Amino acid sequence: MDGLAHFWNQADGVGRAVALLLLAMSVAAWVLIVWKGWLLRRASSDIARAVPAFWDAATLADGRTRLAAMDREAVLLPLLDAACATPATGTLGTQGDPASQLTRRLRDALHRGLAHLQTGQVLLASVGSTAPFVGLFGTVWGIYHALVAIAASGSITIEKIAGPVGEALIMTAAGIAVAIPAVLAFNIFGKRVAACEAELEGFAHDLREMALDKSR
Repeated sequence: MDGLAHFWNQADGVGRAVALLLLAMSVAAWVLIVWKGWLLRRASSDIARAVPAFWDAATLADGRTRLAAMDREAVLLPLLDAACATPATGTLGTQGDPASQLTRRLRDALHRGLAHLQTGQVLLASVGSTAPFVGLFGTVWGIYHALVAIAASGSITIEKIAGPVGEALIMTAAGIAVAIPAVLAFNIFGKRVAACEAELEGFAHDLREMALDKSR
C-alpha cells in the first residue's frame, strides 16, 4: 500500500488519469462478470427446466402457464407468443406466406432474447483488448515523467532510475491484471450464450412446426 501511495503521489495528472481509468475498467468488468454469470446461470437453468415442462403440458394454455412460471429471463415465452400471434390485417407483414410470417416473428423474438443474453459482451471484449495498451501508455508516460525529473536534478544514478521506472512498470502489470479476467469471462460467457442459443433455436423450430401443423 505504501508503494501505491508513493506512486500516486509521484504521478502527474496524466498518470493519475490512466490509473483511474484502469480502476474504472476493472470495477465495470467485475460488476458485469458477477451480474452476467448470475444471468446466464438462471437462463440456462430455466431453459433446461421449462422446455421439457412445456412439452409435457396437456394443453397450450397449460404449457404457457408453465413457461411463464419458469422463464425468469423471458427468453422462451416471447417465442411461444410469436408462434401463437395473429398479426393485424392490412399490413405488409400479413401479405406474405403464413409460414414466412411465422418464421419472421420467431426470428425477431429469438434475436431479442439473444440480445438480452449477450448484454455486456462488447464491454468485456473492449476491456480485455484495450486495458493492456492503457497500462502500457501509463508505463511509457511514467518512465518519461521519471526521466525528466531525474534529468532536472542534474545527477543520474542507477538508484534514481530504478525506483521511478519500477513504479511506472506497475501500470503495465495493472493493465494486464484488468484484461485477463475480462478476456476469460468473455470466452466463458460466449460459450454459455452459444449453448443457450442452440436450445432456443431448437425450441423455436419445434414451435414453428407445431404452429404449422395446427394451421393445416
